[in-house]
Amino acid sequence: MLRKFSIVLVLALGLLAASRAFTSYASVKPILDEYREQLPAALKNADEAKWTAWARLQDSSIRDRLRQGDLDSMVNLLLYGTSFTRQPRISMEGEGIAEASRAGVLRARVDDLVAGLRSPGDNERLIFLQKLLSSQGLEPETSDGPRQIGVFILQNLQRVVQERNVLATRTANTKADTKPDDPSSLLDRSSLFRDRGVSLDTGIFPDFSVEQTLSDLKRRGILHEGQVTRVAVIGPGLDFIDKNEQSAYDYYPQQTLQPFALYDSLVRLKLAKASALSMSIFDISPRVIDHVQRARERAKKDMGYVIQLPRDTTIPGPPELIGYWKSLGDRVGTAIAPIAPPRIFQGLETRAVQIRPDVVLACQPVDLNIVLERLNLAPADQFDLLVGTNIFVYYDAFEQALALENAGAMLKRGGLLLTNDRLPAVPGGSMRLDGITVVPYGPPGVNALQAVGWYRKQ
Repeated sequence: MLRKFSIVLVLALGLLAASRAFTSYASVKPILDEYREQLPAALKNADEAKWTAWARLQDSSIRDRLRQGDLDSMVNLLLYGTSFTRQPRISMEGEGIAEASRAGVLRARVDDLVAGLRSPGDNERLIFLQKLLSSQGLEPETSDGPRQIGVFILQNLQRVVQERNVLATRTANTKADTKPDDPSSLLDRSSLFRDRGVSLDTGIFPDFSVEQTLSDLKRRGILHEGQVTRVAVIGPGLDFIDKNEQSAYDYYPQQTLQPFALYDSLVRLKLAKASALSMSIFDISPRVIDHVQRARERAKKDMGYVIQLPRDTTIPGPPELIGYWKSLGDRVGTAIAPIAPPRIFQGLETRAVQIRPDVVLACQPVDLNIVLERLNLAPADQFDLLVGTNIFVYYDAFEQALALENAGAMLKRGGLLLTNDRLPAVPGGSMRLDGITVVPYGPPGVNALQAVGWYRKQ
């Protein structure tokens, strides 16, 4: 065990010694030239000073979108949460909200949530929301606080519904452009969330797609056994409560899944050796960074990290997905008894895995905005593999181009970025779309597909 820690520590030292920096004007100049007709006004005829000033302001603006994402999570908790109320969950589909309002269920859920915020106990989600609302000047303990908070919650529900309608139109337009004979068109999600709050939602489906892609890359001879020693996850998320009501749960503690799922996949496929794998976690969310740091502190005391893995058996899926769910975590931890879900969840099958401390300690969180920042790494410390799923869809094409080149700057030559979004490569840039893997995630006979693109460092 000591040898394992020593090897991982040596791998991590290069990262810790690396300097985080905004992308330099010289590096970004080809992208500015390519997008000259679509640039923000502040970047017209940009020079180094203008670029630096804009980058700092834009970094702050992107980070501010986290707050709106947190408010979106508050709405999801209102509709789907079970830890603070016994009221039935409310669907956002069809007339679900209107029917719940007429039946008094919506009002009752709002009242129960406000009551929970007044006395959150050890409910970490309610404690977080209490602090979030306090930052908005809303205090549940004041005489008018409960009423003000109730109004605020309902206003945000209305906003989310309106944004959902806009998103539905964008999604329909994107699907209309999908070409059945061109699987790569599955990557074209057209910056769907470019003006929404940055959400921390997470789940098992992207991790399944990544493992299927890694397996495909190994079959093709693009990745080889033992090749991956340095890997990074971009924006892994934190399981507060998903926006998808079919996978929205708050009966277990918050957790991050993708770093451990990726580590597990790399070892299962023999693309990496557990004793020689270093993983970085890039995120702009203080909540994610703090969550991983606290997990690492516990791991130093030889305490593992527990992930809960519920699966709704009423939702059909391909055998490969079910097999993945059954095996997830078996190379990085030990199966333990899962937390029992509330009775409201009929047909929910559950698993839990305790991740080994050495795996947790191999994961190093780094505050980094992939759109505007990069780590200046020596060639020997650059990454073999980067993974970013459901992240770049929050940015417009210009920002995506910036992110792609920042990823390339941190990859070894020939290194790969895996993502389920099409990112615009610019002439003279370091990254190119080298291929895609199409992953079915619906039951046999159902055309439910996701694509993962492989971008290669030239």
